[in-house]
Amino acid sequence: MADPVIASAILLGGFILLLILRIPITFALASVSILTAMYLNIPLMAIVQQMVQGVRSFSLLAIPFFILAGEMMGQGGIARKLIDFANILVGRVRGGLAMVNVVESMFFGGISGSAVADVASTGTIMIPMMKMQGYDDDFSVAITVTSATQGIIIPPSHNMIIYSLAAGGVSVGRLFLGGFIPGITLGISLMIMSYILSIKRNYPRGEKISFKQALKTTKDAALGLLTAVIIMGGVISGVFTATESAAVAAVYAFFVTFFVYKEIPLKAMKGILYSTLKTLAMVMALIASASAFGWLMAYLRIPAKATQLLLSITSSKVLLLLLINVLLLLLGMIMDMAPLILIVTPILYPVVVTTLGMSPIHFGIMLMLNLAIGLCTPPVGSALFVGCAVGKISMERATKAMLPFYLAMFIVLMLVTFIPEITLFIPNLIMPGN
Repeated sequence: MADPVIASAILLGGFILLLILRIPITFALASVSILTAMYLNIPLMAIVQQMVQGVRSFSLLAIPFFILAGEMMGQGGIARKLIDFANILVGRVRGGLAMVNVVESMFFGGISGSAVADVASTGTIMIPMMKMQGYDDDFSVAITVTSATQGIIIPPSHNMIIYSLAAGGVSVGRLFLGGFIPGITLGISLMIMSYILSIKRNYPRGEKISFKQALKTTKDAALGLLTAVIIMGGVISGVFTATESAAVAAVYAFFVTFFVYKEIPLKAMKGILYSTLKTLAMVMALIASASAFGWLMAYLRIPAKATQLLLSITSSKVLLLLLINVLLLLLGMIMDMAPLILIVTPILYPVVVTTLGMSPIHFGIMLMLNLAIGLCTPPVGSALFVGCAVGKISMERATKAMLPFYLAMFIVLMLVTFIPEITLFIPNLIMPGN
């Protein structure tokens, strides 16, 4: 008879070993799931069925539409228009371009929902612009990378849809609403830190902008920002589901990109679709393999055992939450965001929601914030990699420059963790529920 302890060791130990050997996460999850099933004498067809079941959710249809809309708006000129609009709002203060960088990421995050897309799209504009204005190159990269993480928390975020799936169907609309205040708080904390550093280093103010130019810039940017309004408005009002809102937003983004802005030709759509499909294939393959992995974890009662282990360390809610945050921050340093959501949610959800009584929405935003920080921390921070490549500086220099911003982000994380109202105020006000 198969030993559950050995089976758990094959599943978790094998996964960690394959990660150390730098095997792609999708293949690592699928491989250990198959090996564990073989040891447990579970028919491999059951593993295949779990993989198929994992990607048969209607909610997941929102992801390709979100990715497509983000790709079109990112390549179609919206990034520069949002930078110009943000410059009107905050460009005149000391260190104005750094502030513009943060505010622009707030806006772009509401369109792309991706930190990496933000760094890739706006970093190519903002980092050279900041260098030309006299900002240090490591500071320029640091503020670009850290501010881009707002895209994970400020809705819409396809990572929230993945969390909703992993958590057993948490309301996507309430998750979206829950991200507003934490995301804006994160942006304000980064702006405060960048202002302090700008005063200390005597970074310049922005140039004055005429009222006529400001009006034109606002008009141009409003068309792009309306994409996020369509998504959020549709979900909150109940007119659309998250999937239907994403589809409508993709159609709107297509119209604005190719028939209003006209900065790229229609033939560029082929490259946009290819990029979208490539990203989508990776996400769906990951979800499929993680579904089988998660099913085996449940079969072996690993989440229940993890709950018992954590509760055996301490019964204090404060210490448990601190311990979970530290664990998530450490995991975020070595793994990408989507697989982490799929793996840790079934393990930690029973601890924080069932045992500690935390709202699923509150836990979801806390999880997003932890893993967003992981996107800009070495050694596997994908946003950090892209920022260093765009800014042409070493990861060591960028990481050192980010230390003050890490502090700001950690303070926001603690506020979000221990003050539930920061997350739950808007969802409870607009969409009351669990």
